[in-house]
Amino acid sequence: MPLAKHRTPTADPAPPTLGREAAYGLLGRLGAWSAAHLRLVAVLWLALVAGLGAFAPQVTSALAGAGWQANGSESVHVRELAQQHFGGNASSALQVVVSSDRPVDDPAVRQVLTDATARLKADSRIADVVPPQPGMTISPDGRTAILLAGAGADTNDMVRAADDLKGPLADLSHDGITVAATGASVLWSDFNTANHDAMMKSEMLSWPVTLAILVLAFGSLVAAGLPLLLTMAGLAASAGALVLLNHLTPTSIWAMNFAMMFALALGIDYALFLVVRFRAALAKHGDARRAVAETMDTAGKAVALSGATVLVSLSAVTLVPSPAFRSMAVGIMLAVVFVLAATLTLLPAVLGKLGRRVNAGSLPWTRGKTAGPSPRFTAWGERLWAHPLRYGIPALAILVALAAPVIGLRTSMPSISVVPEDSSARVGYTAVQQAFGPGAPGALQIITPTAQAAPTAAALAGDPGIAGVMPGQNAPDGSGYTLLQAVPKVDPSDPALEGTVDRLRDTLPDEALVGGAAVENLDLQSLLDSKTPLVMGVILALGFVLLIVALQAPLVALLGTVTSLLATAAAFGAARLIFQDGHGAGLLGFTPQGFLDGWAPVFFFAMIFAIAMDYTVFLLAAAKEQYELTGDARKATVGALAHSGRVIFAAAAVMVAVFFTFALSGPLPPKEMGIVLGLAVLLDAALVRLVLLPVLLRLTGRAAWWSPAWLRRVLPDVRFSHD
Repeated sequence: MPLAKHRTPTADPAPPTLGREAAYGLLGRLGAWSAAHLRLVAVLWLALVAGLGAFAPQVTSALAGAGWQANGSESVHVRELAQQHFGGNASSALQVVVSSDRPVDDPAVRQVLTDATARLKADSRIADVVPPQPGMTISPDGRTAILLAGAGADTNDMVRAADDLKGPLADLSHDGITVAATGASVLWSDFNTANHDAMMKSEMLSWPVTLAILVLAFGSLVAAGLPLLLTMAGLAASAGALVLLNHLTPTSIWAMNFAMMFALALGIDYALFLVVRFRAALAKHGDARRAVAETMDTAGKAVALSGATVLVSLSAVTLVPSPAFRSMAVGIMLAVVFVLAATLTLLPAVLGKLGRRVNAGSLPWTRGKTAGPSPRFTAWGERLWAHPLRYGIPALAILVALAAPVIGLRTSMPSISVVPEDSSARVGYTAVQQAFGPGAPGALQIITPTAQAAPTAAALAGDPGIAGVMPGQNAPDGSGYTLLQAVPKVDPSDPALEGTVDRLRDTLPDEALVGGAAVENLDLQSLLDSKTPLVMGVILALGFVLLIVALQAPLVALLGTVTSLLATAAAFGAARLIFQDGHGAGLLGFTPQGFLDGWAPVFFFAMIFAIAMDYTVFLLAAAKEQYELTGDARKATVGALAHSGRVIFAAAAVMVAVFFTFALSGPLPPKEMGIVLGLAVLLDAALVRLVLLPVLLRLTGRAAWWSPAWLRRVLPDVRFSHD
């Protein structure tokens, strides 16, 4: 097929009454605003940050702690029925474990049980408090007893109740008597606390590292400080917005944790791209207003497209009907919106005001140097053009080798080992296992019509995966339900439990419903497994469409999407080697679970693909700009590296530093997240954007930029060159 004849783009003449800025496009005109407009933008942002920032200190206490469930699943239905008809004896109930070297009927132990009961009853979120029952919640040796504090509120409030009660209950321990609250609500309380504290420490550690990298990249203290100030404004606004969002719908505390990390990394990326371009334009024109206009008309478009790609990727996560996943996705999207808005409005205002002062505080070795295309990355681009296979084949081989292990990747919901050994949930969990057997912390709850209670109990007792069945409890409200509890033979995190649950759902009477905290995890994992292909497919399709719109060329859009997918697969393959197989576990300080946490494929895929497309847009937007100006495929490829290579390198260094600081966290989940995302950025920047994608542009030549006439007629005319 012959290539379409290249048309050298020219600037459309501006109507005389509108002035020259009308030719710049929307972002270009924004950059050319008057000083009064720029002051107005600054004032509006100050008001926005002050207004929303006033709510930011509440973010750690206001946000929700639960929501890790599969909406509409059988196990969630069991929990709702148990809470409604059985005095809150649901999976979200608190279990207070009192263990001692003395019998339960010892006066000192009885007093502790009385005091614990009083504290539980004093909390309005607790429904019925059920005392220890012989043969059920008193251990065979008579030295461990369990108080059941029924759930009198929703799952999020029960996690807050666990936050408030676990400490005072533990304070009742004395003279060889140990008191520990456990159960699903306490587990999520400890899980959220441990991971939030670790992530906050990692965030604080990442800021000075990030500043040092930015100073080295910019060679100027003022220029290096701009991305951090911009990101801080976006984070303050997004934290306050999350508090307000939580009043409309429960928002997971993890939304804030992820939002802080992601907004910091992306905000610095976006600001870095714009500030580098502004300094180059300022050195060329000598006029700050003209430099801002050119920056926004070129790099500004790329940032806007990159932000749209990130938002599209994260929006696909909302296809998973789980409150935690949806609120985390919305929370991160909210942070990205604020950071993106600050980049496209506040940053141009600040740059226009600073002008040449953006270079203030220059380091000694940078003085006298002019901003512009990087000589080193220009030379690298020429080398790749001259020897594409020499560098492209090794890069592709490394990526494929790392991606291959993804075939054997296993996922599951996290086990009790992800919370610290001295946490309340784990202390109580261990005590229950030692006193009642390995499966006791994961007791199954079966709700059945009373008429079918006897055959249901018989079927449970005859199942090879069940160690014991507790006597049935008829609903006290006369609803006609009976609650049976069955203790599995295996630990709740043992893969064999899934087989037991599946078998029970097949063999129990039709109206019997199987639930419990461990089963809720299994149902959530099943939901994630079923939705992962859909989410990934939507992300890939929408990412490809956005690149088509921006680049106006099907082949280059396909190359960008496929290489991003390859980088993502390589990151997951490396994750399997580290977290599933345990390679490097001793060095990184964790015990492998034998699987990757269940949310990783959906959530990490969206985040990694968004970051990969971020760099793809930066590189290909620069390449398209050069192709529009010259019509030469070689100048487009080399010029893209010359103008964006340094930005991609510095931005990747910042992201890797931010993400790898989470590898220093004690708990496994933030460690897992930091290492997987850090590796993804490292592989994507070093092997894909700076090697493989330029090589593919070299091999495809002008064909990469070809577009059929019908497609050009359908698409809006998006250009990255500035005249």
